[in-house]
Amino acid sequence: ILKRKLSTLQRYLGGIKYMTRLPDIVIVLDQQKEYIALRECAILGIPTISLVDTNCDPDLANISIPANDDTMTSIRLILNKLVFSICEGRSPLVSYQGLMEV
Repeated sequence: ILKRKLSTLQRYLGGIKYMTRLPDIVIVLDQQKEYIALRECAILGIPTISLVDTNCDPDLANISIPANDDTMTSIRLILNKLVFSICEGRSPLVSYQGLMEV
């Protein structure tokens, strides 16, 4: 029984022990399942992006995206766009020409 519990904890929490700092942002797919994670992020001051379905509270997350959180295609589409946007924002080759005009 203990080995089974240990393997379950390793599967869900194993990546946390290698973290050296808090994440810049947390993306939550299902607010009802991840309510504790949302609460912890709010306490630690970590910004959150959440997919919000009709059964969710949009005020729990910093950025709420109205979407169907039950369908894999909508989740995949939104996550691909988020990953692309985050990578584009972190790229050193991003053009700031619009901001440089006087």
